[in-house]
Amino acid sequence: MNGRVLVVDDEKAMVLALKALLSKEGYHVETANSGEEAVRRMETGDFHVVVSDLSMSGMSGMQVLERARAIDPDLAVIMITAYGSEKTAVQAMKLGAADYVPKPFDNDELRIVVRKAMETALLKRDHRRLLRQVQDSYAFEQIVGRSENMRRVFDTIEKVADTDVTVLIRGESGTGKELVANALHYRSPRRSKPIVKMNCAALSRELVESELFGHERGAFTGAVARREGKFEAADGGTLFLDEVGDMPLETQAKLLRAIQEKEIERVGGNQSIKVDVRLLAATNHDLEAAVRAGRFREDLYYRLRVVELVIPPLHDRRDDIPLLIEHFMKQAADHFHRPAKPLSHDALQACLTHSWPGNVRELRSAVEQALLLASGNEITPIDLFQRELPPSTTTRPDGAPAIPNSTATSFREAKDQMVQVFERDFLTQALRRNGGNITKAAEEIGMYRQNFQQKMRELGITSDGEA
Repeated sequence: MNGRVLVVDDEKAMVLALKALLSKEGYHVETANSGEEAVRRMETGDFHVVVSDLSMSGMSGMQVLERARAIDPDLAVIMITAYGSEKTAVQAMKLGAADYVPKPFDNDELRIVVRKAMETALLKRDHRRLLRQVQDSYAFEQIVGRSENMRRVFDTIEKVADTDVTVLIRGESGTGKELVANALHYRSPRRSKPIVKMNCAALSRELVESELFGHERGAFTGAVARREGKFEAADGGTLFLDEVGDMPLETQAKLLRAIQEKEIERVGGNQSIKVDVRLLAATNHDLEAAVRAGRFREDLYYRLRVVELVIPPLHDRRDDIPLLIEHFMKQAADHFHRPAKPLSHDALQACLTHSWPGNVRELRSAVEQALLLASGNEITPIDLFQRELPPSTTTRPDGAPAIPNSTATSFREAKDQMVQVFERDFLTQALRRNGGNITKAAEEIGMYRQNFQQKMRELGITSDGEA
């Protein structure tokens, strides 16, 4: 087993004997003949285990232990104690020593104690390294954006991540609500515990409660064994409820109780189980309308919405599109082991003017598809969308000019006019597909009804789909 051991003793013969014994086990062993020397070595070296005599002249073994814990909390310290000093050894264990071995010790016993301490120390190092990697993965770099809308999102995450406050994350489908939940968890004090995720829309009404709270054996047909639910699995960590607006009313009442009382009951059981969970919820529904319609409990709505975090749709953060393209291109190139390709001017303009109803998720898929299928040295609009683009850059479907170029005085103005054309066409087509029903058209493209109506007014669209 690889590992670095520091042997500390003011008796030179003991130091040499321990070094010879532990070196045969495959460890890299260094020595110190005093507590002061040991501290200097620990400050400059990278050790996993320290084997120190308890009684030494000058700095004692207890002081070495205290300094070791301050230098590196993952460092395992084993104390070698003289006969009759077991009480002091127990005190050392309370202060954080991994173990102790009384003199005269058996060589095999010392080997076993050091091996166990080394395994624990290496596991702790691996855990911390993995945790840092996970935190890096869910840092803001994974939520790409520098627009004003996204800066507000980042600011809110920074302000509430280190608290236990319940956060309601809102936004259209594909905007990155789960990424925000990850960022909140991995920037919180609960980051060493799990974040457990549950999609409330993916389960039948009958299974939601069992999945959330668990069930006892025999609670229902097919319940052949006791099962823990998401709340118990997330104990000490974070529970993320995606699409919480789709949760049945009867389950909402039990969720409210779990939040208020911090305890649950498994389906078919009568025992209250305490849980320590931070709750994050996400939805693309209009919960206020659901409350008014009686489909969502008002008291639960306010419990979930202690802090509200709104993720803007991609068409409201077009300045971020070039950044997102670059980010997704690098990820795709690494994943598929293909060289990254630049977008042509026309392809970039198409991305800037496309309505992106699927938001960031749709953009990512388009970039991945283009990298895999593009045959040229750069990506074209056809590579991105797998079709010829409609002639909306020059004319609208009704024959009217798409962009009155004669009145556009700058590129930004021309781009804004082009965006309006795409939005007008996109909303008009959605209305026509749904017979002019605004609610159905809004649901189909993942917009809130009131936002859809506001856009209709801005673009001069009537409810029958005419512009």
